[in-house]
Amino acid sequence: MIGNRLKRARDGRGLSLRELEAAIQGLVSAQAIGKYERDEIMPSSAVLLALAKTLCVTPEYLLSEREIELTGVDFRKAPQAGVKEERAVEAIVLDQVERYLELEELMPGVDEMWSYPEGPEFDIYQIEDVEQAAEELRKQWLLGIEPIPFMAELLEDKGVKVISLDLPENISGSKAFVKRPEQQEIPVIVVNQHHNGERQRFTLAHELAHLVLRFSSLSDDEQERAADRFAGAFLMAKEMMNRLIGEHRTSISLGELAELKKLFKVSIASLVVRCSQLGVLTKAAYGRLWAQIRALGWNGPASSEPFRLPPEVPQRMERMCFRAVAEGAISESRAAELLSISVRALESRLMAQGM
Repeated sequence: MIGNRLKRARDGRGLSLRELEAAIQGLVSAQAIGKYERDEIMPSSAVLLALAKTLCVTPEYLLSEREIELTGVDFRKAPQAGVKEERAVEAIVLDQVERYLELEELMPGVDEMWSYPEGPEFDIYQIEDVEQAAEELRKQWLLGIEPIPFMAELLEDKGVKVISLDLPENISGSKAFVKRPEQQEIPVIVVNQHHNGERQRFTLAHELAHLVLRFSSLSDDEQERAADRFAGAFLMAKEMMNRLIGEHRTSISLGELAELKKLFKVSIASLVVRCSQLGVLTKAAYGRLWAQIRALGWNGPASSEPFRLPPEVPQRMERMCFRAVAEGAISESRAAELLSISVRALESRLMAQGM
């Protein structure tokens, strides 16, 4: 039956039942589409093709019997982001993850399994506890104290599906789990493909916090602040910060911070906040620096600070598609469908044109 998948695809396009009726030129009524979604009746082949074309999915997708669902969705968003936007994102995420899983099934042995880090360090009773949690996770993942070059690549290597989507500006990303019958749940982190690299890396680290930390008695607001602090601690290890900056400073120039930004791949504002958290800066020095950053407009999403980072684009699924084509596991047309690009675009990427 196609009910759940049809509704998911419609939500993904942000269409109401009546809008979908209009989009397929009244081939069937909104009431009939509602019955399809409730699995009360099945569409004819002509209607199925029209629905698939309008919703930008394949008929095979609508007819697939693979059972997956998205749970524990946690959007990192501005207050004005609406429920309709969230539902659309959830539908797109499920579709993307399903493509990912199909590809992994075609390439046995390439899937990375997520494993929750263990230890009392991940039990968080107050916001400051996340410092130890970040250090412990770096230790368990054998990261040392060096800056992390690519957050998306690191998370995908650990079994987290990282998906970059065309999201509204007011949604930074989300964390969720994909559940399948009698199989391990799969953590997913979504980032906004339009955001700069600094913002994406912080979002990835923030959502990682929600995956690994176990909050005991913190309020929702405190949990968000704890996740922000974990992100800073994970991206900017305390020992490395102290080595490069020192343990106590009365002044730091914006030029020095700009050079450190190139190393840690975070925003200058994040560096200043991290210095304050570690007690490197006095309150007075922090206040002076923050006033400068605000005056320059470097504390918001439209920041024009120097050395802007390009977006982090998850590469694992594309690499798997290239390998599957090279090994004859799938055709070029199917690979293009899985990546949601044209066959011509796929051929161009396979030939490394424009790279």
